Amino acid sequence: MKKYFKYTALVIVTTLISCREEVQKPKVSYDVSNKVSITKTDSTQIEVADLPIQMEGTNYLIHPVGDLRVFEKGTKARYGSSSVNDVSFTISNLGEFEITGYLQNLKFQKTDSDSIRPLSEKPVLILTATYLKTIADKTQNKIMVYTLTDSDTNKDGKIDTGDIKTLYLSDISGENFTKVSTDLQELVDWSIIESKNRLYFRTIEDTNQNGQFDKNDVLHYNYIDLTSKNWEVKNYKPI
Repeated sequence: MKKYFKYTALVIVTTLISCREEVQKPKVSYDVSNKVSITKTDSTQIEVADLPIQMEGTNYLIHPVGDLRVFEKGTKARYGSSSVNDVSFTISNLGEFEITGYLQNLKFQKTDSDSIRPLSEKPVLILTATYLKTIADKTQNKIMVYTLTDSDTNKDGKIDTGDIKTLYLSDISGENFTKVSTDLQELVDWSIIESKNRLYFRTIEDTNQNGQFDKNDVLHYNYIDLTSKNWEVKNYKPI
């Protein structure tokens, strides 16, 4: 019984240490040049695409592209040693005018064409892609908003959710793919104010350069006039 309690205590301590290390893992690693690095995609992954999506009122198909996911069931056959796996061929989810997932790219195709073009030529991990339907209805400007990671900011050799999240815009065609948040600033959130046709967003800057984003860092407040073609980012100071 004593051995059992000792083992349990050891497991708890180990778990707490592991959780602490996980929390403290930096999102940014600074080198001498302080440049943001970009990592190539893993060539061992199997790339698949979901069936195309057409946002209401547009004449473009959007093809979500990502890695095939294999899930271990954790069970073995009764009369053998082979593990049984589940394979998910679905890589994205569709909400109201929003695509979510862990996507390597999106590809765009005009409905009257067989040509398909990628959103990004560089490695990225797309988390959300949102079509601004209400803005399109008011202004005829058909805009997509993306939250994604585009750089290996923690320098662990891969682009994933452990890196800084950024904000991008593009036309509904996937063209004019433009980063609107600042390098090395983490996107906090964004929202649309329809009455002003503006996209507001906040970012946080690691001003003490400890690799973490916390209460000691500085928040930046920004907005973009979505009626403008150049998507100029303007700062404002609510506090």
